[in-house]
Amino acid sequence: MERSSRDSRTAPADDSAADEATVPDLHTYAVLLRTLNSEFNRHAHAFAQGHDLHATDVHALAAILDSTALEGRPMTPSRLAERLNLTSGAVTACLDRLERAGHISRTRDSTDRRVVHLVYNPGARALARQYFSPLARSTEATMRQFTPEQLATVADFLRTLNQELGTEAARGRTAG
Repeated sequence: MERSSRDSRTAPADDSAADEATVPDLHTYAVLLRTLNSEFNRHAHAFAQGHDLHATDVHALAAILDSTALEGRPMTPSRLAERLNLTSGAVTACLDRLERAGHISRTRDSTDRRVVHLVYNPGARALARQYFSPLARSTEATMRQFTPEQLATVADFLRTLNQELGTEAARGRTAG
């Protein structure tokens, strides 16, 4: 089942007004994004509690996992501190917990031994994949309801929003 670009529940009678009427306003986007974020956080907190981790640890694991996809390079402790807005001491404590629990390893860069890369260990990655598989199934089921073009638009929107939020965060770090 694919969704049309127009939601029939809100479409007015005339077609030109219909396209404008179905575009959500900023408040609607804010509510939807907060709801999505809350749902992800609920699952992340449950994972943290079930595996004796702090919520920050789960955010760190996600950042380590996503680093290569987002930035094309492995995560480092200093970039993790910046990403999570933590002090170097807080990141060190977080990484120590994750390493003791077997979730990550710290490896030295082969060309510059001063650089430490954070590696999400395969066993821990499999554990997270298994735990979060209901989210993956829900995402896949939802994706099947949209056309490839609609999904590309959603991905573009999320990518652009993340870039804008990152730019805004960087501005805040330099302004303060």
